[in-house]
Amino acid sequence: MSDLSQNDQQVSDGANLLISMLVRYPEIGTINFEPEANSLKLTFMISGIPTTKDFEAAKRLLINSIAAYHLLEGVTDSSIDVELSSYDQVAILTVRRDVRTMSRGEIGLTIKLLRDRFADRLVADRNDAMLEEDLLLQEEVIEDMLENMRKKDNDDHSLIGIREDGRVFVFNK
Repeated sequence: MSDLSQNDQQVSDGANLLISMLVRYPEIGTINFEPEANSLKLTFMISGIPTTKDFEAAKRLLINSIAAYHLLEGVTDSSIDVELSSYDQVAILTVRRDVRTMSRGEIGLTIKLLRDRFADRLVADRNDAMLEEDLLLQEEVIEDMLENMRKKDNDDHSLIGIREDGRVFVFNK
């Protein structure tokens, strides 16, 4: 296979992963794929600014829950970072995870924890037209693309996926 088609496949797998995650999980505002760290940065928006105590409790819950999930799945040497920033009256929660150990189940767990923790304050771009079969298909694509991204040397394609007005866009950075 030529270098050009191999690079195209890497971009395609990365783009498909970002698209599928944004379609499947409307709570994710943006996703960045950072090839130098082989990591994904998931950004969530929360209306209103949580107190430092609330954020620290949510951060601890996320980190401990993912660590417990990894323990049950036999995953070792994972990296996770959770940060909070704010803009006006919106908090931006960022979760950074390495692609090597990330799984579809973990993504679902993260979303569930954030939904439970922040309830109606978690900003989501709902698409009620999505059927259960479509959601399951997106989950399968996510798992396949994560597996493909683990197998490849992703050293030069930085991608960003964003959601705007019910549409999903992916760009090379």
